[in-house]
Amino acid sequence: MKTQTTIRVDEVNYNLAKDILHQLGLNYSQAIGIFNNMIVMNQGLPFEVKIPNHETQKALDELEAREGKSFNSVDELFADLDT
Repeated sequence: MKTQTTIRVDEVNYNLAKDILHQLGLNYSQAIGIFNNMIVMNQGLPFEVKIPNHETQKALDELEAREGKSFNSVDELFADLDT
């Protein structure tokens, strides 16, 4: 048995998604069906969704501000990690 539903999504992303799904041989309705099945199989979203912890957020903020250490090579990075 099938049920009908209505969703509201961003129009630009909807059209982009439809084009991508067409290339995969799927229509939007089929993709939503797959997504629903994956939610049931995973007993949640089929990908990780979480708020970064304090340490991760601090690192992201430093990266955006271009703060912290920088290295000219991987060898320099590993040398620093050994100290």
